[in-house]
Amino acid sequence: MTQSSIKHVSSPLARQTLQDGALTRPVAGVRPIRMLPWLQVVKIGGRSIMDRGAEAILPIVDEIRRLLPEHRLLILTGAGIRARHLYGVGLDLGLPVGSLAPLAASEAGQNGHILASLLAPEGVSYVEHPTIANQLAIHLAATRAVVGSAFPPYHHHEFPGDRIPPHRADTGAFLLADALGAAGLTIVEDVDGICTVDPKGPEGAQAQLLAEVDAAALAAHAGPLPVDRALPEVMANARHLEQVQIVNGLVPGRLTAALRGRHVGTIIRSGLRPL
Repeated sequence: MTQSSIKHVSSPLARQTLQDGALTRPVAGVRPIRMLPWLQVVKIGGRSIMDRGAEAILPIVDEIRRLLPEHRLLILTGAGIRARHLYGVGLDLGLPVGSLAPLAASEAGQNGHILASLLAPEGVSYVEHPTIANQLAIHLAATRAVVGSAFPPYHHHEFPGDRIPPHRADTGAFLLADALGAAGLTIVEDVDGICTVDPKGPEGAQAQLLAEVDAAALAAHAGPLPVDRALPEVMANARHLEQVQIVNGLVPGRLTAALRGRHVGTIIRSGLRPL
């Protein structure tokens, strides 16, 4: 009789389903280690900022340049009007959501290259998602900021529940910031924050700014939002970030104030729970 040479690793997860919450809670129910607790993540809107050209981009670049001595930044860019054109052509061709997602993400990357080029004299460069995932710390040891795409790298694995990719730039920025254990996430748009009604719509005169809102309440918000509809859903499962602030990038100094801890827009509270 021969004895098996197979080595077994004792683990409560062996030969069990990982969908069993009671089984995984002792392992997964602890707060993960923050990898980059000193990092500030800034997401720059594609349609709201980058599509406006030099009038909006150059003041933001100057403000970021002045902020570099104070912070180490991961600057993420969203997609703009060109992505919407891609969506229109792709939908006409019958492309699935998993094919539309990388097409839109390519425009977010193009915006990132533009922003990084303007910040190149300060040693800032554009990096792809694999570099952000594996080498961000070494890049930020060499320079004060790097630029990347805010789109999450789901691409062909995007959720097929809708024709338009639900996880776009705001969602991707939050997923990255939370996974890295960043100190904060600031979303830069062309509005002061989230309002009771669309400030650019026919009832804009009656719009009132919401200084704070919970992710759960945001998910139930009936009007248009300046952020992805999927953002409250992922915020409900936050592991590190307690809040996100939306600020108006067309107002000089708003980004600076937000990164210094001031309340100058709408703060969205995540679903982070004490462990």
